[in-house]
Amino acid sequence: MKKMNALAVALLLSAGSVFAQSTWEVDKVHTNVLFNVSHMVVAEITGNFTDFNATITGTKADYSDAQAEMTIKVASISTDNEKRDAHLKSNDFFAVDKFPEITFKSTSFKKTGDNTYKITGDFTMRGVTKTIELDAKFKGEINDPWGNTKSGWKVTGSLDRFDYGVDWNKAIEAGGFVVGKNIDITINAEFAKKK
Repeated sequence: MKKMNALAVALLLSAGSVFAQSTWEVDKVHTNVLFNVSHMVVAEITGNFTDFNATITGTKADYSDAQAEMTIKVASISTDNEKRDAHLKSNDFFAVDKFPEITFKSTSFKKTGDNTYKITGDFTMRGVTKTIELDAKFKGEINDPWGNTKSGWKVTGSLDRFDYGVDWNKAIEAGGFVVGKNIDITINAEFAKKK
């Protein structure tokens, strides 16, 4: 009877280790959050956010049940031009004083290939929440020289800023608008497994 009880405990412990939840926290120093938007139809402007946080949690080694969350501080926007950045923070665009954060929370994390995923979730900007889909490429895991387990990801997607009330624009005489509607997003992320 004692042997049976010991065996049951051992099985429960092993099951717990298999299904234990892992949490990955973003390494901000080795991560960038970028966006591109067309300017005057013929060019593109690239910007980034420097203040953000993100986590990935899950129980499966292949991330097929993972959940991802991200929060971006809008005031950290940078396009390498102070005047333009100030305009982007104003009510014409992000209205930072009223809506200081952009958030994303996944509702689905589907494996689509050996190292590719489709991440669906709720994206909130300027107080408006809509469902978006992002493509993710898993770059692998590695143990660094300081005893940390790291994982790398590249996430891409696009959205229509008008859907979120970020709709300032001016028409160009030759046709088109000063700022494009569609925003391309690229996140190059490195995560550290929480010990």
